[in-house]
Amino acid sequence: MIENSLVVLNSLSGKKEDFEPLNPGYVGMYVCGPTVYSNVHLGNCRTFISFDVIYRYLRHLGYKVRYVRNITDAGHLENDADSGEDRIAKKARIENIEPMEVVQHYTVDFHQILEKFNTLPPSIEPTATGHIVEQIEFIKKIFDAGFAYEINGSVYFDVLKYNQTHHYGKLSRRKIEELIHNTRSLEGQSEKKNPQDFALWKKAEPQHIMRWPSPWSDGFPGWHLECTAMSTKYLGDSFDIHGGGLDLKFPHHECEIAQAQSVHINPPVKYWLHANMLTLNGKKMSKSTGNNILPMDIFTGNNDKFSKPYSPEVVRFFMLQAHYTSVLDISEEALDASEKGYQKLMDAVNRLTKINPGKKAGAFNHEQWQKKCYAAMNDDFNSPVLIAHLFEAVKFINRVVNKDHPIDESQLEILNKMLSTFIHDILGIAPMQKSSSSKEEILHKTIALLIELRNNARNDKDFKTSDRIRDQLLEFGIQLKDGKEGTHFTLN
Repeated sequence: MIENSLVVLNSLSGKKEDFEPLNPGYVGMYVCGPTVYSNVHLGNCRTFISFDVIYRYLRHLGYKVRYVRNITDAGHLENDADSGEDRIAKKARIENIEPMEVVQHYTVDFHQILEKFNTLPPSIEPTATGHIVEQIEFIKKIFDAGFAYEINGSVYFDVLKYNQTHHYGKLSRRKIEELIHNTRSLEGQSEKKNPQDFALWKKAEPQHIMRWPSPWSDGFPGWHLECTAMSTKYLGDSFDIHGGGLDLKFPHHECEIAQAQSVHINPPVKYWLHANMLTLNGKKMSKSTGNNILPMDIFTGNNDKFSKPYSPEVVRFFMLQAHYTSVLDISEEALDASEKGYQKLMDAVNRLTKINPGKKAGAFNHEQWQKKCYAAMNDDFNSPVLIAHLFEAVKFINRVVNKDHPIDESQLEILNKMLSTFIHDILGIAPMQKSSSSKEEILHKTIALLIELRNNARNDKDFKTSDRIRDQLLEFGIQLKDGKEGTHFTLN
């Protein structure tokens, strides 16, 4: 089923637009992947989780999606600049290992972390080093179009010449005059004609480890070039969606547009989507300040930021409780709230499978509820609004379990099917992974033991003890609920 009511916030126009693929029924989507010189950043994980939901929903709507996400394993210099050392080569030099050992180690880490977050793998995951030939050929095309020049074996893109016939800065809403003004003090410090120009190919210094032969020099491609070369190879000269973190909008994505537009007549991308940043305890995450935490640090609890571990399922659920275009702050208080919410959601799903329907329907318009859920996702993949609607269903399920509301077979069938669809298939939220050492399982076993002791006390007519267990648990935020199917509990 392909819904035509989907709208997306296009960064290029700054407005929500109806989503209409270039080729009906097919979607080409490119997302900028990691530079594999260190463990994947938690903020990067938020971006990849956001686009995982987008990928999942497009597939759910019936589109055939080709999802391309690159691995940057060469050419990304320090500080995103055109000078300095390659990040991967620097790591290799410091650790006295081969650059491809660095790449392999952190690529494996990247895949393992995303697997824990239950993200689907992309259709194609190309690497920069695997597409050196394509990048060299693309530079030749830019030369033929008249927007490239060579100096001392390095090749640069002529931004000022490009801007005479195009708008460099249209994605980030910057004007070339402002860029010139802000970089004027750098003139004379670079071999480039203009400070705004960016590298397409860099001649390797003698000490530079990673290098390839080219018509201009032994060197390596510029960081921006790989995405243009690989996206056009696998998705065509124009494709539907280009995604990435908001920090890539300028200069990386701006340069991608210029490279592609200089060679091809049509704009390279129809919809630009950007995920916003993740902060930690109200401040920007930064390794230099120490305000930083890795995903595995959260999962294991081995960190000085939080007092306990949180599962990947809880962290993913937390991230989806904010719209992907909004700034999101991660804190212990926020993760605690998400953990409780996640558990309530999973408990309701599990309890739903044990309900026997009656002939009378409850006061829950399941058809209207389903429409609201789809309306949320059709509004630029609004996961927090969808989650709010999911909790409307949770309230109804709990009332049914407590015999406060009836439920008929039609309602039960719709809820079972659509909760699984929205929670697991679209949002990608997996059930809690059980582990004998997990604190969650220990908590559940402890409460189960207390429920058993309470039931024994009630059977012995020791109501003072049974009431004390119930009341004490309630003070701890654990509410017991007695029903025909036994005693259940919820975390308040």
